[in-house]
Amino acid sequence: MPKFHDLSEYAATIAPIIDAAHVNLHAAALRSVTDLAESSGVTPGLLVDLRFTLPLRPLTRPQLATLYRYGDAALRELDDHLGEGTMTEDPGGLLRPTREGLAFIHRLYDLHAAAAERAWAGHDLPALAGLAGRVLDSAERVPGGALEVAVPPYEPEGTSPGVLLFNRIAALRHHRADAHATAWQAQGLTAAGIVALADGPLRARIEADTDQRAAAAYRTLSADERDTLHGGLLKLV
Repeated sequence: MPKFHDLSEYAATIAPIIDAAHVNLHAAALRSVTDLAESSGVTPGLLVDLRFTLPLRPLTRPQLATLYRYGDAALRELDDHLGEGTMTEDPGGLLRPTREGLAFIHRLYDLHAAAAERAWAGHDLPALAGLAGRVLDSAERVPGGALEVAVPPYEPEGTSPGVLLFNRIAALRHHRADAHATAWQAQGLTAAGIVALADGPLRARIEADTDQRAAAAYRTLSADERDTLHGGLLKLV
C-alpha cells in the first residue's frame, strides 16, 4: 500500500518537513553567520534570505514585496543594506548586491557548507539535492509570483551538495507560497485577510486547494523517489 493516497496528500505532508529541514540548517549555521556579520559590519538580512537569487539577477521593490507578501520587514532591511553599501539601487529601481555584498554571500555559502557537513553528516545529500532539483525544475512559475523571482538558484561550480539541497528546498518554499497565494486570492482574500482568517471551512478549502496546486511539481518523481525525498528530508530534521 502506498504511503500517500495521492500527490495532494504528499504535498501537504512534505511541506512542513521542507520547512523544518530548512530551519534546521539555518540554526546549525546561526552562530558562525552571526560572527561573520558582526566581524564584517554587515546586516545579514536579505543577503541571507536571497543568497541564491541576488548573485544572478537584480530585483525590484515590487518583486521584494512579492517574496515577502505578509509584511514589510524586507523593505526595512533593504534600507540597512543600501546604507551599509552591501546593496545598491540604480535609477531604474534595480537592486543588486555590491562587491561587498557578493563577498558576504560567498562566505555565507562556505559557512552553510560547513554547517551541512556537521548537521547532516551521514546522509545522501547529493541524491536528495538531485531529487529536490528535479521537483524545482518542474514547479510552476506563476507569472508575477515569488518562485519566478527566486529561481534558478545560484549554484556556482563547486557548490557543496548540502548547500545545493539547502537552497533548493528554500526555493521550493516559494513554490508552496505561490500555490497558497493563488488559493486565497481565488477566494477573494488579501494577504492581510488570510493572515487574519480563523480555522474553519474556508481556510480548510484554501489549504486543500494549496495542496492540489503544489502537488503537480512532485509528479516528475516516481513513487519510490517521492518516498526517498520524504524520508531523506525527514531524517535531516
